[in-house]
Amino acid sequence: MAGLNKVVSSYTEALAGLEDGMTLIVGGFGLCGIPENLIREIKLRGTRQLTVVSNNCGTTEHGLGILLHGRQIKKMIASYVGENANFEAQMMSGELEVELTPQGTLAEKMRAGGAGIPAFYTATGYGTEVATGKEVKQFNGRHYILEESIRGDFALVKAWKADSYGNLVFRKTARNFNPLAAMAGKITVVEVEQIVPPGALDPDEIHTPGIYVDRVIVGQFEKRIEQLTTRSAAAQV
Repeated sequence: MAGLNKVVSSYTEALAGLEDGMTLIVGGFGLCGIPENLIREIKLRGTRQLTVVSNNCGTTEHGLGILLHGRQIKKMIASYVGENANFEAQMMSGELEVELTPQGTLAEKMRAGGAGIPAFYTATGYGTEVATGKEVKQFNGRHYILEESIRGDFALVKAWKADSYGNLVFRKTARNFNPLAAMAGKITVVEVEQIVPPGALDPDEIHTPGIYVDRVIVGQFEKRIEQLTTRSAAAQV
C-alpha cells in the first residue's frame, strides 16, 4: 500500500494494528452488507475485550455473532438483539454489556463522529430509559436529549465496488449503515466484491469518497439470507 493506492492483499494486512480492547464500528444490517471476512479474521486472531458498534450482532452462527462464541466482545452498542440467541443469553446473564440505541440515533452518532461533531440533540428517546443520565433541553416547546457522537479505532465496511483510491460504491440495501461506519473509524477498512482502476467510477455514482478509507481488499462473499420464506408448489397453483 503506497501513496494513493489503498489496496491490500491479505486480511492480516487489512487489520494490522488491531488490538485487544479497541472499539470497532461495523457496517451491515442483519446479514446484509456485512464485512464477513474481516469479522472472520478477528475470530481467527482471537482479539478480545472489544467494544462493537453496529446495528445488531448478526445471527448465532454468522456475522458478528461468531465473535460471541469465544466471548471476544465485551460491549455491544446496537439497535436490537435480532436473530442471535447468544447475544440474548449473554446480555441477560450480564456477561455482555449492551447499550441499546434507537436506530436513527445510532446512525447519527456515526455520521456526527465522522463529521467532527461531538454531540447533538434529538427528541428520540426522551421520557424513556434511553434518556437516563443525559442532558435535556427544550427547543420550541419540545424536549430533546443530548447524544454524544461516536468514533472507533477501526471501522469495518462492506462495499460493492471500489477503485484503488478507496472511492466506494454500495449496492442497493447493502448500503445501510456502511457509509456512516466508513466515516467514523480512525482506520477504515473496506472489503469489496471488485476493484476498478482510478477513473473507472463515475463521480456521480460514488457514495463514499476515498478520503474516509484507509485500506481496501477484495473478498469472496456467501450472501446468506437471514430469514427465508417460501411457498409450496401447490400453494402457487
